[in-house]
Amino acid sequence: MTWSGRLEFIHAAEKAAADMQELTEGTLIAGKGLEGDRYCLGIGEFSHKDVPGRHLTLIESEVLDALKRDHNVDLAPHESRRNLTVRDVPLTHLVGKKFKVGDAVLLGVRINEPCRYLEGVLNKKIVTVLLHRSGLNCNVIEGGVIRPGDVVEPLN
Repeated sequence: MTWSGRLEFIHAAEKAAADMQELTEGTLIAGKGLEGDRYCLGIGEFSHKDVPGRHLTLIESEVLDALKRDHNVDLAPHESRRNLTVRDVPLTHLVGKKFKVGDAVLLGVRINEPCRYLEGVLNKKIVTVLLHRSGLNCNVIEGGVIRPGDVVEPLN
């Protein structure tokens, strides 16, 4: 698989349902997630579920563009409630694969499906239009500092 994308935005929320804050850089901690984020702290809405892939969530900018274009739904990167917004990165192809964001290494665990909780927080009807394209849940394998503009690429 040959491709190269980039990190556009980093967002974190310090607790469940709190507004996502845009970061100019973030520290990914191996085995935990994004420093300061609710899931890294173990207090996210779904932290109590013992399911792999709770460290970090990603979404494609192209999905947000398509929502506006095809469904007239404006969903800003922070509203997606995903930690990382990427461009030119085929997230659905990364399930079970390792890839790099800057110097950090992530493992794609599963496709993220939208939920009614997200609809309630945003007060926008998005579950149907985000079905099978709501992002990727990942584990942080090797930590590091990441910044918007960092290269995102597969590991062989």
